[in-house]
Amino acid sequence: MKVRRPMLLPLTSLYAAALALKRRLFTWGWLKRSRLKSPVISVGSVSAGGAGKTPMVLMLARILRDRGYAVRILTRGYKRDSKVTTRVEPFDDARWHGDEPVLLAQRSGVPVYAGADRYEAGTMAEQGEPTQKQVVHLLDDGFQHRRLARDIDIVLLTQEDVEDTLLPAGNLREPLSAVTQADVVVLREEEADSLRGVVAGLSGGKGGPSIWVIRRQLSLGEGGEVGLPTMPFAFCGIARPENFTKMLAAQGYEAVETMAFEDHHAYVEADVVRLLQEARRVEANGFVTTEKDAVKLTPIMRDQLETIGPIVVARLSVELLDEKESLEQLVTMVGQLDRRRR
Repeated sequence: MKVRRPMLLPLTSLYAAALALKRRLFTWGWLKRSRLKSPVISVGSVSAGGAGKTPMVLMLARILRDRGYAVRILTRGYKRDSKVTTRVEPFDDARWHGDEPVLLAQRSGVPVYAGADRYEAGTMAEQGEPTQKQVVHLLDDGFQHRRLARDIDIVLLTQEDVEDTLLPAGNLREPLSAVTQADVVVLREEEADSLRGVVAGLSGGKGGPSIWVIRRQLSLGEGGEVGLPTMPFAFCGIARPENFTKMLAAQGYEAVETMAFEDHHAYVEADVVRLLQEARRVEANGFVTTEKDAVKLTPIMRDQLETIGPIVVARLSVELLDEKESLEQLVTMVGQLDRRRR
């Protein structure tokens, strides 16, 4: 078990007790769930970031959209400046709306609504542009958002989650046993063999959730007309920065050095100055970063960084190893979905 913050380990029991109490309050009906008119598919995890929820939401949005559904994405917009519930456009300010909502709006091709109250966001989505198609809501990072009723819970599980511990000493927002409450558990291809046994053990041999397996792919956007820099300086503000550098290395594209910021970091001028200084020190000839970080760079910041060289944006995408069977399971689980669209 990985204990990230040993001094806080005594507090994990208090955190666990608070989780259990909250769960009971919903079970007993003392805390109410609100239900939208259209079906809700939640994508979440037991960890506080880094499991790959955003690529999973993007993949499901594509699959459902291609099969004729009107997909709406509901997301919180963690660490965004705005406090209002609103629709997010691809050209919007990532600092105001949050990095993930803007990225989802840019990549998904479907309407995205951001707000702390996901029921309010869903209501706004259902009152938005009229459509004759079946509306389906994708609830981004929704496993812990129990106030909104959902038709299916999809939870991503990684090997790092299995080795972690509860907040605040670790990064788990839920005990591992919580995955048994999911309808579907999503595993990475390279971890699937070992984690199938973990899920079966947590389920106690009583069936448990369905298992989907995904393959992750990292693509490197061209760094301008001159192509990819040969000695890139990597930077990112994500929950698991080491995974970013490992995936770059797996692509045969190793950075000369990496600078990691906190998850959802909002870049300011001082960060750009620091990046430029460090890049010059190691004689880098460009930068590589994640999509989530790239959406937070202003045009002025980009211009400044490009004095060193091109900025390569690494795009992480996922695909289901058995998309047809997974979709059939999804449609079976969600009673409101039209089975003729498969």
